[in-house]
Amino acid sequence: MNLPELGAFLRTRRDRIRPAEAGLPQGPRRRVPGLRREEVAQLAGLSADYYTELERGSAKNGVQPSAQTLAALARALRLNVDERDHLFHLAERPVPPSAHGPSAHVQPALLGLLDRLSNTPARVITDLHETLVENDLARNLLGKSPAHRGPAASFVYRWFTDPQTRERYPVEDHPHHSRVFVADLQAAAARRGRDAEVTRMIAVLRRRSPEFAALWDTHDVAVRRKDHKKIVHPTLGVIELDCYNLLSEDGRQRLLWFTAPPGSRGAEQLELLSVIGTQDLSVPEGTAPQGLSAAESGRQR
Repeated sequence: MNLPELGAFLRTRRDRIRPAEAGLPQGPRRRVPGLRREEVAQLAGLSADYYTELERGSAKNGVQPSAQTLAALARALRLNVDERDHLFHLAERPVPPSAHGPSAHVQPALLGLLDRLSNTPARVITDLHETLVENDLARNLLGKSPAHRGPAASFVYRWFTDPQTRERYPVEDHPHHSRVFVADLQAAAARRGRDAEVTRMIAVLRRRSPEFAALWDTHDVAVRRKDHKKIVHPTLGVIELDCYNLLSEDGRQRLLWFTAPPGSRGAEQLELLSVIGTQDLSVPEGTAPQGLSAAESGRQR
C-alpha cells in the first residue's frame, strides 16, 4: 500500500472542494481553500483522528483503509470514476463495480443533487433498487436501509422474499408495487444484458416467489420514473406522497425523492418528519397512529 501517495492524493482532492459543494456552510473564518480534515471525516463517517492519520500517510498506527472506507471517502470527496479507481489502486484494494452493488460509486451529479434536497426525503439507488446513499429524512420516512450484501441488498428482492419489507406500505397497495417493481426489473435486466448478478437474482426470485414468477412471465416492462405512494409511518400514520426518479445517463443509478403538493396533509406530515427525527418511533400498546386501524398498528410492532 502506497500510504504517502494515498495521503497526498486525498489532500489534493480535499483542497479542491468548496464547502457549498458538499452541503456545508462556508463559515466566517476558513484558512484552507477546500474542506477541513474534520469535515471530510464527518462526510465519510470516520473519526477525525483516523482520517488525519490516513492523509498524513503514516503507517505507524497500522492504518489500513477498508473498501467500505475508501468508497465513503470517494463519495465525500466527489471523486469521478477514474479518481475513485485510482484511490483503490493506491490502497491496493480490488476496484468495486462502478455502477451497481451496495459499494457502487455514486455518480457525482446525483450526489450533488441529493445534497441540495435537505428538506426532502431522497436517496440514490441502483437499477436493482440497492440503496447507495440517503439523507436523514429518507431514513426517517422509510427506515434505515439494512446493510445486506448479495441479492438481499436489493429492495425488490426483499419485497418478494421478506414479508416484513412490505410493512411500510398498505396491504391494498402491494399488488401495484409488485407489478411496478417487476416491470422496472425487466427493463434493468435487458439493459444489463448477460449480467450474472441480475440473472442469479431473477432465477432465485422465480424459485422463491410464485407472485414474482407469474408477474415476470407477463413480460410487462416499464422504467419507473414517477409513482404515487402511501407510506405507513409508525408515528405519523399513512403519508401520501409523490415519488420521482431521475435516472443517470446509463440508467444504472437514479435519484429518488418524495414530495407532496403545498398545503396538502402530506406536505404537513413531511414537515413533522423533520421534527420527529430519529427518535424512538415505537407505538404504545393499545394505540394506533392516525390513519391506521388497531389491527394494522399491531402489524407494525
